[in-house]
Amino acid sequence: MRMQFWKEAVDDIYRDNPPHQPVAVELWKAIKIHNLTKMWLVRMIEEREKNLDDQAYRTIQDLETYAENTQSSLFYLVLETLGVKDIHADHAASHIGKAQGIVTCLRAVPYHSSRRKVFLPMDICMLHGVSQEDFIRRREETKARDVIFDIASQAHLHLEHARSFSKKVPLKAFPAFIQTVALDDYLNKIRKVDFNIFHPNLQKKNTLLPLYMYIQKWKKTY
Repeated sequence: MRMQFWKEAVDDIYRDNPPHQPVAVELWKAIKIHNLTKMWLVRMIEEREKNLDDQAYRTIQDLETYAENTQSSLFYLVLETLGVKDIHADHAASHIGKAQGIVTCLRAVPYHSSRRKVFLPMDICMLHGVSQEDFIRRREETKARDVIFDIASQAHLHLEHARSFSKKVPLKAFPAFIQTVALDDYLNKIRKVDFNIFHPNLQKKNTLLPLYMYIQKWKKTY
């Protein structure tokens, strides 16, 4: 019902008839000001609707597809609000969105496992002989850490790909990618605890993140 509401809401918004709902009204205003592309909004809704069955991703590519259609789509919209139309910025946004989706999946493992759910890609788990029950029971054997290492490495690889375009991406696009600070922070923390996804240090907030984001903005990097 929630997904159907937003499908209809987006259609109505683009007909200049937004529903009387605060988020929808603000979205309508943003669309009017920045001429946002409807396709990205629809793609996010449809992809989330396909994942309402709470099933684990079959492959790492399935997780990346979900991240591309949700997180990357959001980055494309942010670029539009900044007035950026550039293929290199789009490539960077695609990879950062995939990294964001993978990191979000990793961060949620402790929460989901406490509710007896595991969404980690099954192909990576099978490769290392790890079952969903291993994560539900919060086992910390080497093979479970190997699963997390492989998945985290994929997120890191996407960030590296995104940065390979940095010299070609317009400077005015860089604020859209400030999220890389938080992604780097999490990937560094998980490396320091030897990819133990349940280590308490991963649940601690980094109070310096706003400062790091400011420094990155000042340096004009991502």
